Amino acid sequence: MDLQSAGTLSADREKSRVALSSVVAALFLTGFKVVVGIMTGSLGILAEALHSALDLAAAVMTYVAVKIAAIPADDSHPYGHGKVESFSALFETLLLVVTCFWIIHEAIQRLFFKSVEVDPSVWGFAVMIVSIAIDYSRSRALMRAARRYKSQALEADALHFSTDIWSSLVVILGLALVRYGKGTPYRDLMARADSVAALGVALIVLWVSFQLGKKTMDVLMDKAPKGLITQIAEAALSVPGVVACERVRVRPVGPVLFADIVVRVSRTASLDQAHAIASSVEEKVNALESKADVVVHIEPMSTMSESWQDRIHSIARENGHTVHEVEVHEVDGMRNIVLHLEVSPALSLAEAHRVADRLEQHIRSQLRGVADVKTHIEPQTNILLSAEEASEEMPQVQVALREVAADFASLRDFHEISLHRLDSGLHLALHCVFDPNLRIDEVHRLSSQIEERLQKRLPHLRRVHIHTEPPEKS
Repeated sequence: MDLQSAGTLSADREKSRVALSSVVAALFLTGFKVVVGIMTGSLGILAEALHSALDLAAAVMTYVAVKIAAIPADDSHPYGHGKVESFSALFETLLLVVTCFWIIHEAIQRLFFKSVEVDPSVWGFAVMIVSIAIDYSRSRALMRAARRYKSQALEADALHFSTDIWSSLVVILGLALVRYGKGTPYRDLMARADSVAALGVALIVLWVSFQLGKKTMDVLMDKAPKGLITQIAEAALSVPGVVACERVRVRPVGPVLFADIVVRVSRTASLDQAHAIASSVEEKVNALESKADVVVHIEPMSTMSESWQDRIHSIARENGHTVHEVEVHEVDGMRNIVLHLEVSPALSLAEAHRVADRLEQHIRSQLRGVADVKTHIEPQTNILLSAEEASEEMPQVQVALREVAADFASLRDFHEISLHRLDSGLHLALHCVFDPNLRIDEVHRLSSQIEERLQKRLPHLRRVHIHTEPPEKS
């Protein structure tokens, strides 16, 4: 098991442990409040008991949701099972709303249509104080785990327990007013304080339910966290090589954020370079969101920094061709292009010529100011060739090399000579050492001249390949 899998397993266990402890706490509070509510006749305490009963149901749902959310992604649920936490939170919200309507109805009945004697005994105060202590402890533990593991189910459960704290304080106030009103001219008025407290509980729960329901629906509707898309786009644009960020889509599923990003890079970038850019974008997004599953799509685009040679290579690649030795000559403001086009050696001349014509047409249509395109057609050489050493020809080749080298003052030395016989003839390869201060275009010109002179002296040479290098530092 790798570290990431071990970390995920540990997180799932802690979430389950916290959720299960909340079930136990809610079960104790519900029973305690029911007993004391019946003993005292307090609607506020009974409302709190029902509220705690719903907390118990919510805690059970949270525990089940957390267990289901921990199931790994599969073929039927490629994004995992994290959304079940949002469904659990939404169901908890609906339960709270139903409860609030019942509490409001009963409070109005007691305020205007019927009278119920409330006994503000010490037990009523005791159960509320114990409830506050337990609710405070559980809400902190749940919220801590919710933030650490980005669990919406645990966050919903934490909100349930935290609202209990405020509603319990309202009930204590109501009981205190009832107790204070006994034996005073305001006895009847104070007796209604318990029902008013119950209304206060209902309003608090309704408000929190609305906030929780809105947040849950946002997740179920795949609403992006505020400002996150802009942050991801800016992070992507900060990666060297990214020319534009075309699109960003995010989808939160449980603790994981799935992000799809489309970025544009120069079409002259190689596959390795494009892959490195995509990896850098993923790292930037993971720096913003540690639990992010990022997919980066690369789109090629032309840039102002492209040379004419870059553009011609790109046009050739787009049409499935390989070109080399591309030269662009400017004459009277117009460009003349010369290039070498590699085609399959199995093609006939007529077929190869049609391929060259199509490529030339594409170049003219996509590049402005092109006067002429001349294409030199040659067979592809990116295939494995069968060869054998031609050692018997080596003495003759070495003599020719020494004679040719004597005509070039800038040629310091030649070595690592290899001679092979292929079906097409002899292939010579060697290393040539030139003056290190020469410009590269001058070195290229000299090496081309050496190749031409060797082929004139040795007509049976099919190809000459020269590797140019400066002298080794002593």
